[in-house]
Amino acid sequence: MHLMTVNNRAMGMWLNESCTDGFILLGIFSHSTADLAHFSVVMVVFSVALCGNVLLLTLISIDARLHTPMYFFLSQLSLMDLMLVCTSVPKMAASFLSGRKTISFVGCGMQAGLLVSLVGSEGLLLGLMAYDRYVAISHPLHYSTRMSQRVCLQIAGSSWAFGMLDGLIQMVVAMSFPYCGSRFVDHFFCEVPALLKLACADTSLFETLLFACCVFMLLLPFSIIVASYVRILGAVLHMHSAQAGKRALATCSSHMTAVSLFYGAAMFIYLRPRRYRTPSHDKVVSIFYTVLSPMLNPLIYSLRNRDVMGALKKGLDCCKSSSQQ
Repeated sequence: MHLMTVNNRAMGMWLNESCTDGFILLGIFSHSTADLAHFSVVMVVFSVALCGNVLLLTLISIDARLHTPMYFFLSQLSLMDLMLVCTSVPKMAASFLSGRKTISFVGCGMQAGLLVSLVGSEGLLLGLMAYDRYVAISHPLHYSTRMSQRVCLQIAGSSWAFGMLDGLIQMVVAMSFPYCGSRFVDHFFCEVPALLKLACADTSLFETLLFACCVFMLLLPFSIIVASYVRILGAVLHMHSAQAGKRALATCSSHMTAVSLFYGAAMFIYLRPRRYRTPSHDKVVSIFYTVLSPMLNPLIYSLRNRDVMGALKKGLDCCKSSSQQ
């Protein structure tokens, strides 16, 4: 009896430790030659995303010609992308290089909440950016009144607010479950669905609500995007000038590319039924919207935009002139 009591106490202490010690992120890369090359590629992509978004934010803030609603929304998108890559990649890189894959319980919850918030905010912002393009092309004479500074702040603020609320709710509920068994998270960051697999409680109701929330947060802005571009296409077809129509479509092409990259990966991850989900697929596709999309967005919006390239050239000329003095 005494031995059983001691064993039960030891088991209880182990369970309590496993609940408070945090989790172990299994990651996506091993130390094979191929995975070392893949890790190097991801770090290059991360560096380009970091530099590209910081540069775009700087250009938009210092060049008066870029102080328009479209570039204001683009600055918010760059800020979200910057935070997104910094939330997931540095921890993944540190775990891979040091071999220490542990993450604290609080740190895991904060990472999961931030990622959900940023992905949700970016999805909503991309949807509302499509509405901005619709107003600019279909109602150019009323653009300045419809997209006033107050309206732009409301659009950006609502994107941040809904995303943060979604992330906060998911984080609080997910971290309120008891985690008393395995601590191995089969991902390179703390993702809510991956954490729920480790919970020592019935999470089926929350997973159903989570799926419904993902459907709402992804399909609502996607519906706004589709409706906006249907209206834009109708406006372009009614334009008398073919050149004007080409310019209108050119201004939308960058946004359409960014939307395809982001929503394609996010819908593949979050809108599939659970029985079709596999950790290996989820980890690979997660790189698209957490690392690759934040890298491509500033390139898409800058290289295909004469105003941004003009601001960059102006900045480089100023730097060259100051260095020669």
